[in-house]
Amino acid sequence: MNRIGLDVNKSEKIAVKLNELLANYSVFYQNTRGFHWNVKGEKFFELHTKFEELYNDLVLKIDEIAERILTLAHTPEHNYSVYTQLATIKESSEVTNGVRGVEIVLESFKTIIVLQREILELTDEANDEGTNALMSDYIREQEKLVWMYSSFLNK
Repeated sequence: MNRIGLDVNKSEKIAVKLNELLANYSVFYQNTRGFHWNVKGEKFFELHTKFEELYNDLVLKIDEIAERILTLAHTPEHNYSVYTQLATIKESSEVTNGVRGVEIVLESFKTIIVLQREILELTDEANDEGTNALMSDYIREQEKLVWMYSSFLNK
C-alpha cells in the first residue's frame, strides 16, 4: 500500500494514465492559447473570450492532474518533448480560423473525455475515490461544453 492506502501497482498504472492525460491537456492548452491569440474574423470578440476562458480552465486542470500524480507518489511529466510523444492531441498550426479552432476544441475534448473514462475504470478497480471524483467532475463539465461548442457550430 502507498501512503494514502492504495495498492502500489494499481496506483502506478493510474499515474501512467494521468501523465498521458496531463500531456494531452498540455497540448490542448497550448493550442487553445494559440486560437485565443490569433483568431480573426467575424466571430473574433466572441471566440477570443471563449478561448481565453477555456485555456484558463485547462491550466487549472493541468495543475490538479499533476498534483494528483504527486499524491499517488509518482512524478508528473513536465517537458513538452515528452508531452508531444505521449499525447494523442497534436499541436495545431490552424489558429486564425475560429470555426476550425472550435472544431479542434471539440476533437480535443473527445480525446480527453475518452481518456478520462479509461482512468475511471482503473480508479474503480483500485478503489481510488480521489482520482475517480476528479475524473467524474471533469467529464460532467466537459460533456456540457461539448454540447455548447457543438451548438455554436450548429451541429
